[in-house]
Amino acid sequence: MAGQTAELKVHPAAALTDGNIVIIGAQWGDEGKGKIVDLLAGQAQAVVRFQGGHNAGHTLELAGKQTILHLIPSGILHEGVQCLIGNGVVLSPRALLDEIAILEEQGAQVRAKLRVSAACALVLPSHVLLDRAREQARGAVAIGTTGRGIGPAYEDRAARRALRVADLCAPGQLEDKLRVTLDFHNFLLKNYYGAQTADYQQLLDELLAMAAELAHIVADVSGILHKLCQQGDRVLFEGAQGALLDIDHGAYPFVTSSNTTAGAAATGSGVGPSHFDCILGVAKVYATRVGHGPFPTELTDTTGERLRAQGGEFGATTGRPRRCGWLDAVALRRAVRLNGLTALCVTKLDVLDGVDGLKICTGYRLNGETLTVPPVDAAALAQCEPRYEELPGWDQPTAGLTDYAALPGNAKAYLQRIEALCEAPIRMVSTGPAREQVILRGVD
Repeated sequence: MAGQTAELKVHPAAALTDGNIVIIGAQWGDEGKGKIVDLLAGQAQAVVRFQGGHNAGHTLELAGKQTILHLIPSGILHEGVQCLIGNGVVLSPRALLDEIAILEEQGAQVRAKLRVSAACALVLPSHVLLDRAREQARGAVAIGTTGRGIGPAYEDRAARRALRVADLCAPGQLEDKLRVTLDFHNFLLKNYYGAQTADYQQLLDELLAMAAELAHIVADVSGILHKLCQQGDRVLFEGAQGALLDIDHGAYPFVTSSNTTAGAAATGSGVGPSHFDCILGVAKVYATRVGHGPFPTELTDTTGERLRAQGGEFGATTGRPRRCGWLDAVALRRAVRLNGLTALCVTKLDVLDGVDGLKICTGYRLNGETLTVPPVDAAALAQCEPRYEELPGWDQPTAGLTDYAALPGNAKAYLQRIEALCEAPIRMVSTGPAREQVILRGVD
């Protein structure tokens, strides 16, 4: 895999910045962040994941081969790039070791350049049992989680009963903490949910065995990042999910269990926000989401099916078909403001090739009033009717284009309208899944 790394030739004027970049999803996740992090990692010295868990799936395509990452940062395919997992991530040791094994089978040198924060909270098998039991108990009002135990793990972290990576390095401490936490989990599983419980000794033995495998990659990630920043090295801060799934700012409770907005890059990695030089939001030129929750521009007709088929809209982690709809500029503008985005990258432009009569949502109608800002309440958002502006499509193919000037005129007009509505410049346009299929724009 190391031999597959190809240098992307970028005009100097097209560089986003010479400094550190925070890269987040600006919609409901699945925007194509993995490819963008992978692309920019070739010009960086380190990439750090700062939130989420193995419920995230970042798909990379290199030399026609797909690689799906869940925990390991998307810079892992580049020589000489440190890959760090920050304290804001909840970590499943089993999932991490499985991912390392798959990458190493493909020839990637993982352990030499991967480091994990000792402060990461652990995702245990009992968290998975709780997650699934809870979703089953909710029935028709289930959140639609991935069932990976992420929410219960973040709950334990907030309640200060979580086991952390540091505990794996202290066996006696691990035994005592695991007993207390597992007793609580099993009480809930047995007495509240009537579900399967977890075996203490079996889980302890598994954790001790995995601890021996992980011990040499545990590190002070915050300290590593501070040194890199002092040296003037370039760091990419990689988010998971999307800004509209933020635990505080999303359509609660149909959200993920962590802060997915740019501010979490500081708290989830252990560096101050003064070290961030650019906040890049990644968004599709249409919209998708998985799981339940309000989605004003959702299309349940043949156009929605076409977007799903053409865009390959199936979850990288779960394989679930994604809900598809027109671009929601109201929601995207809110993401721009919440994160202080300095630039946008739009992806999957080629999926709209040949689609006639494109639509962009420019407002909502709720109780006889027109809204240009989404309501905070999920129930109110579910009642909103989208108000659309229609733009002409284009017949010429955009797939694989790397020159902005070569885009069809209507494609340029569509992108320019997104910029105007969302109040952020589009600096990158992805025209296909491969690393090199991207247009980089300088300042006009």
